[in-house]
Amino acid sequence: MPDRYKNIKILKAANGRRYRTNSIYPEIPASDQDIYVVTTIGDRYDSLATQYYGDSSLWWIIASANESTSGPSLVPTPGLQIRIPHSKQVALDLYNNLNRVR
Repeated sequence: MPDRYKNIKILKAANGRRYRTNSIYPEIPASDQDIYVVTTIGDRYDSLATQYYGDSSLWWIIASANESTSGPSLVPTPGLQIRIPHSKQVALDLYNNLNRVR
């Protein structure tokens, strides 16, 4: 399972507590190979990620591609057509480039 936080910079507050910067999620470009599905009752971003990518932690790829601010287990509106990006690797590369520790 990829660790999407491994490249997120860890900072130290004045009181010595460590914290991570906020993740920046990329705009995922459309591709001719993307899959479009119509959601049904019970669909969740994490279950769709498991179905299409084999990894529920990649829910954010589908949510980002559809400009959703919902969490992983929130249900997209039933009957809504959503885009499943074909290449999870393109999304992961974009994410890692935006969140690279400098």
